[in-house]
Amino acid sequence: MFESVSALLAEHDDLQQQLSDPELHSDPARSKRVNRRYAELSRIVAAHATWKQAVDDLEAARELAKDDESFAEEIPALEAGLAESEERLRRLLIPRDPDDARDVIMEIKAGEGGAESMLFAADLLRMYLHYAESKGWKTELLERTESDLGGYKDVQIAVKGNSSDPAQGVWAHLKYEGGVHRVQRVPATESQGRIHTSAAGVLVFPEVDEPEEVEINPNDLKIDVFRSSGPGGQSVNTTDSAVRITHLPTGIVVSMQNEKSQLQNREAGMRVLRARILAKQQEELDAEASAARKSQIRTVDRSERIRTYNFPENRIADHRTGYKAYNLDQVMDGALEPIIQSAITADEESRLAAVGTDS
Repeated sequence: MFESVSALLAEHDDLQQQLSDPELHSDPARSKRVNRRYAELSRIVAAHATWKQAVDDLEAARELAKDDESFAEEIPALEAGLAESEERLRRLLIPRDPDDARDVIMEIKAGEGGAESMLFAADLLRMYLHYAESKGWKTELLERTESDLGGYKDVQIAVKGNSSDPAQGVWAHLKYEGGVHRVQRVPATESQGRIHTSAAGVLVFPEVDEPEEVEINPNDLKIDVFRSSGPGGQSVNTTDSAVRITHLPTGIVVSMQNEKSQLQNREAGMRVLRARILAKQQEELDAEASAARKSQIRTVDRSERIRTYNFPENRIADHRTGYKAYNLDQVMDGALEPIIQSAITADEESRLAAVGTDS
């Protein structure tokens, strides 16, 4: 059992030696990769040590019980402890998404529902900002297109984590948020008190650590500049500071006008462009990967309705995992962890089942 652990333990020892080498830290990109892998393997090393100790304790109790029946009373508890440690180690050995430790770029777009959808997009933004704050993550507003009523037609943020452990990574948690979020409530613009249904879309991309990770030929870019505009389309800038970048091979288009300078908007646009190209590459790899690598919870179909926010009933429901709770007010204040954990658990279950099927 757990035949692959010995190779991982050896890799952990090798990484530990690399981390003690001063030369490693002169290469930030390599240092980040080594630290991430070391943190991931450290969890496996600790779980393996716990499992091995549980095996030894149970064997000792069974041996001692042959001469002293009082030791037999400890065996059921030790068997339960062994099963628990075995399951934890088994889950940690499931092939992990290589992007889990990455930071993310998140885009929230208004969908069906007009002005109400734009207001809901603003509510989702506040929800994610509060959630990020609760995790100790940093957020940065990259781009926004405001509506007349204070909502957003489109808003993009970057979320930066605070741990090298992939299990605590921003992508490891927020990757499940991509899809259509449906809201049911009485809009602020509704005079008759009727409940309306509208929706907003969320896109999540793992951010590129180093520009060199995603090669972009400057000749493949079409860059246009224009004047920034505010709600209703009115001009808010007298200079051509806004930037639109088109990546010709993929057709990906990124527009940025949040910053006052053309250079800053171009840099922000390139960050988003790299993230989108990386996501496209990963989606293509996922399509070719084995069933064990595919997530049954994080679909690449961005049109999928993943969650409903019912304000009259104070109910939140995730349609992928079956999670349901009546604390929507708390969720909108950032209490997202139980919902996200339900997605993480369901994803682990599906990949664990796929691994078992393949073996």
